[in-house]
Amino acid sequence: MNTSRGHGGRVWVTGLGVASPNGLGVEAYWEATKAGESGIGVVSRFDPSSYPAQLAGEIRGFVAEDRLPARLLPQTDRMTQIALVTADWALENAGVVPSEVPEFDMGVITASSSGGFEFGQNELKALWSKGGQYVSAYQSFAWFYAVNSGQISIRNGMRGPSSVVVSDQAGGLDAFAQARRQIRKGTPLILSGAVDASICPWGWVAQLASDRLSTERSPERAYLPFDADSGGHVPGEGGALLLLEDADHARARGARQVYGEFVGHASTMDPAPGSEREPGLRKAIELAIEDAGVLSKDIDVVFADAAAVPELDRIEARALTEVFGPHGVPVTAPKTMTGRLYSGAAPLDVVTALLSLRDGIVPPTVHSELSDQYDIDLVTGAARKATLRTALVLARGYGGFNSAVVVRGTDYF
Repeated sequence: MNTSRGHGGRVWVTGLGVASPNGLGVEAYWEATKAGESGIGVVSRFDPSSYPAQLAGEIRGFVAEDRLPARLLPQTDRMTQIALVTADWALENAGVVPSEVPEFDMGVITASSSGGFEFGQNELKALWSKGGQYVSAYQSFAWFYAVNSGQISIRNGMRGPSSVVVSDQAGGLDAFAQARRQIRKGTPLILSGAVDASICPWGWVAQLASDRLSTERSPERAYLPFDADSGGHVPGEGGALLLLEDADHARARGARQVYGEFVGHASTMDPAPGSEREPGLRKAIELAIEDAGVLSKDIDVVFADAAAVPELDRIEARALTEVFGPHGVPVTAPKTMTGRLYSGAAPLDVVTALLSLRDGIVPPTVHSELSDQYDIDLVTGAARKATLRTALVLARGYGGFNSAVVVRGTDYF
């Protein structure tokens, strides 16, 4: 019997699945990230020449037909196809065979920023060019924000708590927090995180509407957070799914590894523009650290949101300086190698943080040179060796969402 259920038990990360523009699978991604290898380039999934932004972090070498049953292909968007395979990898990495686990002991909680944009675009084209009888019945759910949670649940027989969180780029961290709540209520295993993919003309236009996309043509100059030349971010596709597990359950089943422990979370909203109130990011950081039961001096590394929009960079740098002091903690933004993956970005940062804790390495923020207006210790150039025990991961979403997560390394048993 798991006596920690419903009483705030410990939540461990026992499995990782990664699909990233600079690496498919955990180790391929980690090796590329430590080496500073970027996956950003000119968009290839459509002709971007007529758009002001033309660069993206695309996943290359992913062929859904090679990895999924044929029956799933006509009913799923690229986003969901990547998510299904990433879920398979996370479960395999954890040594969990879903058919051997009681179905109500497993849940799926994901985040989504845009849903299945490419699937919806294709069906709208069919509607306009051919007529309503040519629109797929699968359009009723393939575009939907919750489709990844649903399809993963169905494929793996997971009938425990399942849901989706929609808070843009902060959503991936908020999904983990919801997963932790459900584990503490009694569900032993939750697959959580996010995968987004909307590199198609319809999705591209929606992203351009934010006025936050970089229009630089050079991949090396396009995404430069905390740099004097910052001018927006590069979008990308992919993300990560993690198996979060009740610690007692993990021990009882003999989990093959524990990457770390999910110990703290907080989310806030920015005040309305013109209110003259402080942005909410600092408060999210402070509350997450408090929730983790640690002090700011215990945080060994910060994985920044890294908007690469000057005003947003100033807000983030100021929050970090106020909490940790000038140059008080190493800060990094490995998403400069992948682009911002929307709801998938922060879960990938959590994976990176856990691997950093495991190996004692802070990966670099590539291409950026720290502007002298920011008093932070930005890790640039090459990876930095360090003694790491606890990491803070930050994410902000369009519209004022802020989320912060604290993860800690753990000694198995």
